[in-house]
Amino acid sequence: MLGPLRHNRARIAFAHDVVMAAASFPLSLYLRVGDSMPYLADRYLWQGTAIFTCIAAAVFLFSRLYRGIWRYASINDLVALTRAVTIVILIFLPLLFIITRLEMVPRSLPIINWFVLLAMLGAPRFLYRLLKDRRLDNILAVNDPNRMPILLVGAGDGAELFLREMQRDRHSPYQVVGILDEKGTRVGREIHNVPVVGTLNDLRDVITRVPIPPRKLVITKENLDGELVRQVVEKAERHGLSVSRAPRLTELRSGLDSDRLAIRPVAVEDLLGRPQQPLDRESMAALVRGRRVLVTGAGGTIGSELVRQIAAKEPAELVLFDASEYQLYQIDMELAETRPGLKREAILGDVRDRGRVDETMARLRPELVFHAAALKHVPMVEANPVEGVLTNALGSRIVADACRAAGVACMVQISTDKAVNPTNVMGATKRIAEAYIQALDPVSRAEGGTRYVVVRFGNVLGSTGSVVPLFQRQLAAGGPLTVTHPDITRFFMTVREAVELVLQAAVVGMEDAEAAGRIFVLDMGRPVKVMDLAHQMIRLAGLQPDKDIEIRITGLRPGEKLYEELLHGGEAELPTRAPGMTLAAPRTVDLDAMRRALDELESDARARRRNDVLRRIGALVPEYEADPATLASRSDPETDPESDSEPPLDMRHIAE
Repeated sequence: MLGPLRHNRARIAFAHDVVMAAASFPLSLYLRVGDSMPYLADRYLWQGTAIFTCIAAAVFLFSRLYRGIWRYASINDLVALTRAVTIVILIFLPLLFIITRLEMVPRSLPIINWFVLLAMLGAPRFLYRLLKDRRLDNILAVNDPNRMPILLVGAGDGAELFLREMQRDRHSPYQVVGILDEKGTRVGREIHNVPVVGTLNDLRDVITRVPIPPRKLVITKENLDGELVRQVVEKAERHGLSVSRAPRLTELRSGLDSDRLAIRPVAVEDLLGRPQQPLDRESMAALVRGRRVLVTGAGGTIGSELVRQIAAKEPAELVLFDASEYQLYQIDMELAETRPGLKREAILGDVRDRGRVDETMARLRPELVFHAAALKHVPMVEANPVEGVLTNALGSRIVADACRAAGVACMVQISTDKAVNPTNVMGATKRIAEAYIQALDPVSRAEGGTRYVVVRFGNVLGSTGSVVPLFQRQLAAGGPLTVTHPDITRFFMTVREAVELVLQAAVVGMEDAEAAGRIFVLDMGRPVKVMDLAHQMIRLAGLQPDKDIEIRITGLRPGEKLYEELLHGGEAELPTRAPGMTLAAPRTVDLDAMRRALDELESDARARRRNDVLRRIGALVPEYEADPATLASRSDPETDPESDSEPPLDMRHIAE
């Protein structure tokens, strides 16, 4: 008997309906007889009310009224209520005849009671829905047959919106045969007459219980935890099901006429999902609004996303600075189409060109500078260390000095987790850039000048040289997918999330004097095994690892680490008011000594003295040791002439 009432909310709804039934009979009688009510009350009012209430309670229990959720009340629920009320009246009428012979009972009473009870049961449900949605069209949904049998994962707003839009669209190719609730709290209930049949762990049993075996799982919840998405993909693969994502809630709510139900494949970022940080977006907008902003590396992965997000926050002017003509053209044209009213300037220039950087800063006088220009591909920089030094280390120094000279309010340096205990030239050059900016910041702030912020994070999904585009290309070619080591792990973050946290760090760096100059380390979540990522991408393509697509181990590349770190042992972790990030206390060095060391490094780099450059990198970053094979074996008289320069300055002896 209590099966339909095993949820607390179902019991509350049942109690509500019984009370409404008890009130509906006397109310109906009063509406019919008016002032004669006291006379009839003595005859059969209380007896009739009791009988009517008992009949209603029994019918309600067996009418599946409490599997639905008031939050999602619709026409389907109204049909179920109408059926239940009709049955109550049809049972009550002959019983009332047996008891009273219908003497002095108005013949219209059952009809009035039918309308009154239906209104008293339905009105609260639909008023509750109206209060939640603030619109009528959500209630007016009808059922239509569909084609592909699917199971929905998630029994919340996303599932309800998807079902409603599917019922409206007669050409929808889907038939929802059940819903899986990730929490299990709504199992046994219904949304638009579709039952919540179990949890993800019940998938094997659910497939055998539903009327039609499903062919696809559709995830309806937007912010589902990445680990849970991975479980969905793995369980679906075991049962031969594909996995897709429902349209976003904003797309469904917008009421667009085309492709509202176009489900999309699960993206890699869904597998790596983490809870969205509660960012202070109003402060981020206030930081940019009405200011002149310059972004170096504006055409790159990080730089272009910075440009998009900054442009949306109404800066007074946005300056795009990049050494790649094609990438600069692309992002400039994108802004021309999406933000035609934004004042902007695209400048073709290299951060290694001191004259070009100084002239740009002096002429445009930006107030905020985001320095994203860098060489990031580890094997490429390992093979070309001089270029890495000129761009990553010396280019960052040039930009930082130009910001100070031009009176920039804040410069944000984009760094990398590879700068922690670096085993490669790329990481070491980024660490040198960090060290110079940390040395420059306290001197600049003491003068009331530029504040410097360093933001450090790991791999960005889809960025140039990232493993994800590589895997996608290899999948398109039929494999194999190449992984350098079975145990290699990396931190991953979506580009949008990374850039939002960069902007958040800039806000804190501007508002909190104690935070400026320190390293903001973004919360990257748990490291991900690249081998697991390869398996998941193959499954998302509808294939089986090592059966349809081979995974080949190629061995670690020069300078590559098995795992990355976000903090150095000498960097104390400090709290910050900004969610999603921590502060690393700087390992500062004397600014004058740092400048002398960088002058010597620049002299060797511009003279293309490769071996001297590598030795000076090792002196500036004690954790880094150049691969012996990278040193003398590659020198030749033209590209690496013998050096008569002074021995490199060892930064271990000048650290404060």
